[in-house]
Formats: sequence, structure tokens, C-alpha cells
Amino acid sequence: MKLQVSFDSLDLDKSIDIAMKIVNYADIVEVGSLLVYKYGTKAIETFKNHLPKTSLLADIKIVDRGKDAANLMINSGADWVTVVAGTSKEVIHAVCTEAHNVNKKVMLDLIDSSSPGQSALEAKGLGVDAILFHQTYDENQSLLFLDKWDMVKGNTTLPIFISAKITRESVEKIIQFNPDGLVIGRSIVQAEDPVQEAKFFYDLCHREKI
Repeated sequence: MKLQVSFDSLDLDKSIDIAMKIVNYADIVEVGSLLVYKYGTKAIETFKNHLPKTSLLADIKIVDRGKDAANLMINSGADWVTVVAGTSKEVIHAVCTEAHNVNKKVMLDLIDSSSPGQSALEAKGLGVDAILFHQTYDENQSLLFLDKWDMVKGNTTLPIFISAKITRESVEKIIQFNPDGLVIGRSIVQAEDPVQEAKFFYDLCHREKI
């Protein structure tokens, strides 16, 4: 299981400072949408300059102009880009084609999918490399959205990452779903000791299954 650490604040310098400290405990570092909204491609470029060997994901949730949007992020240093499941198949396929042309990857975000199971079923054929399954940030803390897990997991062989405001208290319950990755932001980035928290979740993700 992989750990993706999400940086989705409005402070680029602080995000970089924390990212450099926790980088050894992250399989993927996510440059969140808020950072991209505020700083544009500079956010991706800055992360790449400071973390050149780290796999970076640009969470830009592409909905239109797939080829151009993917190309823009990849040329800025992104190894992964996200595209939303609710957009057209043509956009998703264009994003994947552009990314694969330069050996980069695409994560399909189910955030706006009206039929997560169907989106999962079609994802591999469109060229998607992994699926992101999560609740929107503005939803409550409930994990009720995970009741759709079986229809997503049962319709794809692609890796599935779960993002659900994961905390030390909720993580074991989420791990029981056996995802391929966890996406954790505030629980690490806003912790009193981000390194300690990152190590805790990283070790949990990489522990051997009994």
C-alpha cells in the first residue's frame, strides 16, 4: 500500500518546508489544487526543484482541454495528473494519451461520478493508471461513502487510492478495505510533528500483511 501526502494549503513556502522534511515517508507527494490555483505551474516547478527524485501528483482535476492541461502540468514537473470521472471519455482518453507519451501517469478522480462503478469499469480502457475514491472535503466526517467501495473495487483491476480525512483513529477501519494507497493531507501536514505523523502512516501502509 502506498502513501500519498497531500499539500493543499495556500502557503507554498511552508508546504515546501514540510514536504522536504517528510519526503522519506511519502511514496507520492500531491501538489493540491489550492496551491495550483494560487501559484499556477510555479507550484509544481517549485516542488520538483526541491524534490527532484520524488513522484509528484498535480491534483488539477482536469475537466476540459485534456491534452493541453496534462501537457502543461507534466512540463512543469508532474509525474501524475488527475482527471475527473464526470467529464467526457474523450477528455479522459486525451489526458491519458498525452501522459503516456512521456511515461507519466493519470489518476481518475471519482469525486463527480454519477456512477462510480461504471466509471471504474471504463477506466482501464480509457488508459487510466489508478483511481481516486473519496469524499469531498466539505462533506462531514462520516465514512458512509465507502458503502460504494464494492461496486468500484469489483469493476476494476486498477490500483485504488482512498482519501477520506484519514486520522489515526479512522485509518485502521479504512485499511480493512484493502486499498492500494491512502491519500492523507491535514493529519500529516497540520500535525504538531509532521515527520512523526508521516512516519506513522507510512509504516502502517508498508507493514507486511499477516
